[in-house]
Amino acid sequence: MELHQLRYFQAVARFRSFTRAAEHERISQPSLSQQIRKLEDELGARLFDRLGRRIRLTAIGERFQEHTRRILNNLEDAQRDVKGMLGLHTGEAFVGVIPTVAPYILPQTLRRCSEAFPEITIDIVEDLTHGLIKRLADGDLDLALLSLPVEAPELVAEPLLRERMLLAVPGSHPLGRKRRRVSLDEVAREPFLLLKDGHCFRDDVLEVCKRAHLNPHVVFEGGQFDTLMAMVAAGTGVTLLPEMAASRYRNEEISLIEFAPPQPSRTLGIVRAKGKFLTPAARVFIDALHHLTSTRDPGKGRSASTKT
Repeated sequence: MELHQLRYFQAVARFRSFTRAAEHERISQPSLSQQIRKLEDELGARLFDRLGRRIRLTAIGERFQEHTRRILNNLEDAQRDVKGMLGLHTGEAFVGVIPTVAPYILPQTLRRCSEAFPEITIDIVEDLTHGLIKRLADGDLDLALLSLPVEAPELVAEPLLRERMLLAVPGSHPLGRKRRRVSLDEVAREPFLLLKDGHCFRDDVLEVCKRAHLNPHVVFEGGQFDTLMAMVAAGTGVTLLPEMAASRYRNEEISLIEFAPPQPSRTLGIVRAKGKFLTPAARVFIDALHHLTSTRDPGKGRSASTKT
């Protein structure tokens, strides 16, 4: 069994086409097909069902795909490990980030990486938590920035930042004019705006409400903060916002108010697969993250209650 045969197998499994797999691997289609047949002969099992032009993995093929993915990922990790031991700050890292974090942390982090090590490439995947967890488990990502905790035994997490949540109300709302800290009880009967199901920040907010014995009256669910904050500005309802996003929504139509203790918060962390080798590029990215979060002062320049 040869490594190139495993790569060819993975390509066919990925593209569901011998022709496209051959183009991707830059060999002729007959040569690729011959290598797949040799692999099947050695294993003594058929890996693909060939239904005319349609290609489908057999049950054995699906199981074999799991093993080959790990083998090829381990080989790539070994190559990166050697480069790391040689002190070569080169290569790339594949990083996943949830949408409620990406716009507020990535720009500064990536700029620091590129300024310190311009030869390093950081490839970013922005997705919801469940999608990033799957990519981590499959070995497609080196690490991901997620809201903790993450319930996945094959992953390990390192807490990075504890971030307060703020209450966002329309600028004309009485709570905004009082300029003081509030409790969730004071907005218990307000119409609530939430992110759609699948966003971990939605789960964080609902958990905060649950601990406060509050059953929010949800009137709207949106796919991003921009939509929710536009609805707040229009007087549709109130919502909770992570503090790192506060500066983006400073305007006269929205008031951002701190909560009285115990202040609701979320914990962000660096998550990766157990035993996953961290490439030099991934380590540079993590170092940049630690530098950013250690020097960041989310509350700087704001009073206990902020009319924006």
